[in-house]
Amino acid sequence: MGYRINKAAVIGSGVMGAGIAAHLANVGIPVYMFDIVPQSLTEEEQRKGLTLEDKVVRNRIAEQNRQKLLKQKPAPLYDKSRIELITACNLEDDLDKLKEVDWIVEVVVERLDVKQQVLAKIEPYRKENAIVSTNTSGISVEAMSEGRSEAFLRHFLGTHFFNPPRYLKLLEVIPTAKTDSEVVQFMKEFGEKVLGKGVVLAKDTPNFIANRIGCYGLMVIVDEMVKGGYSVGEVDSVTGPAIGRPKSATFRTLDVVGLDTFAHVAHNVRENVSDPTEQDVFKLPDFMQHMVNKGWIGSKAGQGFFKKVKGDKGSEILELDYNTMEYVPRKKLNAPSLQQSKGKKDLAEKIRTIVYAKDRAGKLVWNIMKRVLLYSADKLGEIADDIVSIDQAMKWGFGWEMGPFETWDAIGLQQSVARMEEEGEQVPDWIKTMLAKGKTFFYNREQGKTFYISHGEYKQVEERPEEISLVALKEQGKVIKQNAGASLIDIGDGVALLEFHSPNNAIGADIIHMLHFSLDEVARNYEGLVIGNQGKNFCVGANLMLLLMEAQEMNWPEIDFMVRQFQQATMAIRYSEKPVVAAPFAMTLGGGTEFCLPAARIQAAAETYMGLVEVGVGLIPGGGGNKEVLLRLYDSVPDKANVDLQQLVNLAFETIAMAKVSTSAEEARQYQFIRPQDGISINQSFLIYDAKQKVLELARAGYRAPQPQKIPVVGQEGKAVLLLGAYTFKKGGQISDHDYKIAEKLAHVLCGGNLPQGTLVDEQYLLDVEREAFLSLCGEPKTQQRMQYMLTKGKPLRN
Repeated sequence: MGYRINKAAVIGSGVMGAGIAAHLANVGIPVYMFDIVPQSLTEEEQRKGLTLEDKVVRNRIAEQNRQKLLKQKPAPLYDKSRIELITACNLEDDLDKLKEVDWIVEVVVERLDVKQQVLAKIEPYRKENAIVSTNTSGISVEAMSEGRSEAFLRHFLGTHFFNPPRYLKLLEVIPTAKTDSEVVQFMKEFGEKVLGKGVVLAKDTPNFIANRIGCYGLMVIVDEMVKGGYSVGEVDSVTGPAIGRPKSATFRTLDVVGLDTFAHVAHNVRENVSDPTEQDVFKLPDFMQHMVNKGWIGSKAGQGFFKKVKGDKGSEILELDYNTMEYVPRKKLNAPSLQQSKGKKDLAEKIRTIVYAKDRAGKLVWNIMKRVLLYSADKLGEIADDIVSIDQAMKWGFGWEMGPFETWDAIGLQQSVARMEEEGEQVPDWIKTMLAKGKTFFYNREQGKTFYISHGEYKQVEERPEEISLVALKEQGKVIKQNAGASLIDIGDGVALLEFHSPNNAIGADIIHMLHFSLDEVARNYEGLVIGNQGKNFCVGANLMLLLMEAQEMNWPEIDFMVRQFQQATMAIRYSEKPVVAAPFAMTLGGGTEFCLPAARIQAAAETYMGLVEVGVGLIPGGGGNKEVLLRLYDSVPDKANVDLQQLVNLAFETIAMAKVSTSAEEARQYQFIRPQDGISINQSFLIYDAKQKVLELARAGYRAPQPQKIPVVGQEGKAVLLLGAYTFKKGGQISDHDYKIAEKLAHVLCGGNLPQGTLVDEQYLLDVEREAFLSLCGEPKTQQRMQYMLTKGKPLRN
């Protein structure tokens, strides 16, 4: 039968339960969030004369945790209004509500007996065909379902979210022997298409896939650190981005996760595996157990492997010396291989440079890596059926850039296996057999298709139409034209895509040149154009380094030319005769936002952080951003005859002057960066496909470019209103003199210069005023200082 989830219930409102409830609300699913009834009154409840029988008291725990969602950072909700979709309930009065829901997620404490009791309690209220799942980080799903009915068991499985549920992509789905295959398939598709997750099917083994490998890897790092005499800081300086792992590396990650949580996960594996050697690996060393006992469990306790202290020179982060259990100045590992690896562009080259080095960094990374790779290979078949699932779990759950088997390919399978065997390591037989057959890679790519090793033979990785790979399309010869900064790619069905690939995807002359070529090519031969890429961020703005260099040289004609080119590019997007759809994701700042705003439509990833942030470097938007924000606000008003222009200009000024950046695509709607007719893709892997469908939809509807329009400006009177507000901030010490100067320029542009209020102006007039203001700010020494500071420090300077 077909399944559909219209309403859900989450049992347990702690950090994880509330996070899952929040994400369900993010995607528009109403959710009941349950917790236990309090056993005693708070002082405040007593003062109010409440009793334990009052509903507000009985729902207190769930309601308090619901309210906490509004204050947490990073925000668990796309938009604070989504909290209205979450209803606080308790497990004594409200169980009847479970009869309304299509999915019940149990997220109570990680104890088998408690989970069994909760499942027994909710079973009588489960409606026919409602799915029930447990969110557990490692307890046996089969064991907790003992005693439940056959109908319950057919609809029961594990759904292991990673914390925080909004941000971490991995969802491990763990069926039992009795789970209906249709339920498993539905939950996989629901996880991907509705929740936006990367779903892997895991086996019902201790800690499943990601926590099993990840926890083992962390224990190995601790072991190798102690054996090699490395410090906590030295280890973190090697086990982060240098080898394709997150910036938080090892011990900073443990501090964020919480050493108590990690100890629980490690203990769970140790108690549930039978191999004594494996059990030993998962035993916490004495110093870590001592940390747990003392409450030094990480960020939530104020100290863990690192501790922030205030000194004479400001705040300083100290590291734990695990030999003395005292905090000491943080150290970094300085090794030749680390320096050499920084010069390598490709991650595989970076890792090879370090892993085969004979210095201290090389020895540490090799000793860690060989053990993790061998363990991953040894667990294939036990924790997952294929290497792809293991690799994806580690990338989506732990933020690794490469999974274990991808990493093994990167360092060279034959070379590494030979070294492992020389060092007396036991390499799994299936790898020896594979190598004996002449198969020297776990993955092979041929003509844009990926194959992985499975039972000694290569098998193609499942391809899905919703997941368009630009790398694969390039390998298939689909590039129409390219230069150093951008490529135009045929993505099929008569749609082309303009991809940025300059450093940091910064917009420069190469990208602008390719945009004009793309629009001409699309006008002749295609249905429309997508502007998108699959980099780390969509675009962090224009080429600031080039702009600063020209400003320092006082090359004003060149800057004027650059800004005109940028403005002409954004106007070309707006008036393209074929539909242009921008597909932003992650950081979409400054010029990146300016490339999106004039598009016929935006199809944004849910995690899109969009904003015009130029004031942070002493400038204002120069590529038409001011004009586009004004136009969007003006177009959003249905009654143009009675519009309050000043209110719209005030909104535009506030958005740009405060450099507001959305924390999600939903919030970008509030800033008018994204309109009602624009789309949001919850699963970023489907973003390019969704944008392509938007192009085809517009083309089929007979898309016509918008007609140029004139808009009224508020002129000098409106500017006086804006500057009065800015002056008040300046007098109150909230902004500097230079901030006020930038505000003057921005007000001048948004108000249409010194014209009388109500004057109708065209877009080119607004662009000319914008360009003049932008150029004048480029000549300000304090603006140049801000640009320099941003380029060197990566954060804004307040001067």
